Amino acid sequence: MMNNLFTPFSIKNVTLRNRIVMAPMCMYSAKEDGRATSWHSFHYRTRAQGGTALIIVEATAVESQGRISSRDLGIWDDSHISGLKDIALSIKKEGAVPAIQLAHAGRKCCAAGEDVIAPSALNFDPSDKQYKTPREMGIEDIDRVVLAFKNAARRALEAGFEVLEIHGAHGYLINEFLSPLCNQREDDFGGTPVQRGEFLKRVVDAVRTVWTDEKPLILRVSGMDYAEGGNRSEDVAQMVNLVKDRGIDIVHVSSGGVVPYASIPVGPGYQIPSARVLKDLTGLPVVGGGLITSHTQAEEILSSGDTDLIFLGRQLLRNPYFPLLSAKESGVSLPYWPVQYARA
Repeated sequence: MMNNLFTPFSIKNVTLRNRIVMAPMCMYSAKEDGRATSWHSFHYRTRAQGGTALIIVEATAVESQGRISSRDLGIWDDSHISGLKDIALSIKKEGAVPAIQLAHAGRKCCAAGEDVIAPSALNFDPSDKQYKTPREMGIEDIDRVVLAFKNAARRALEAGFEVLEIHGAHGYLINEFLSPLCNQREDDFGGTPVQRGEFLKRVVDAVRTVWTDEKPLILRVSGMDYAEGGNRSEDVAQMVNLVKDRGIDIVHVSSGGVVPYASIPVGPGYQIPSARVLKDLTGLPVVGGGLITSHTQAEEILSSGDTDLIFLGRQLLRNPYFPLLSAKESGVSLPYWPVQYARA
């Protein structure tokens, strides 16, 4: 029996010990000024110790008004570097590769007292009082946020992260520009797919001026909007193709989040079809997943060629040692089982 899940994967100057990726999941446990705590280092180190190959730290805000909540991690100030460095080092100590997701919440910012911005002045969910009607971004706002992504990438490099992910999914700011459901602009940043992709292009270009060429850059996208008039996987692939030659190495495929109450067909591996479309149409390696809870599921997906890497989310919250136990159950002997736990 093949065990693709536990074969190494190399991209640029990084080699992952297996094909398991920890998806970025907000923990809402930072200090209110965006600084990390010792809890974060413990949380991520445990998953690295459990055998995961690539640990992507949760959505980390590139500016204060880019937070989803008041307890999100931040990377908008040099004072954040120290705490993030502790996280990256804790991951490396356990043999995993540390990555971090740079994010801006856009109109889904619910942090107290912030000036909420978006491509267009459309409220995400008027029935929910936690969401404010955003201010439509002017060119100065666009330039400022692009610069914020660049500065955040420089801080991520200083903190010791080896892989960077740009968050372009789940209805947050970059995704808001990409989707026609929430981008009604009539300037160079709205309208056609090329114009809706202009903001992403500028972010990628800015990030790549400081995130050196030998270091991998991941783009996370929502492969489906699940709403009439929204993006489908083919549309998203077209926009990814506009930026892939500007420094994108891997596409991380999720879905949904652009509009509330969309009918999402949730089930085991439900995002894999979108991942396959993105892989076929962009020619880039992809990370896919969605309710993957067993070695058998993951192995079947990799064996079919649908994805190159598998992301796990809540499964790693339930069981940080899922990779090690999965390998043991499938008869694979791994050299990175913690020696202290060998008797188990």
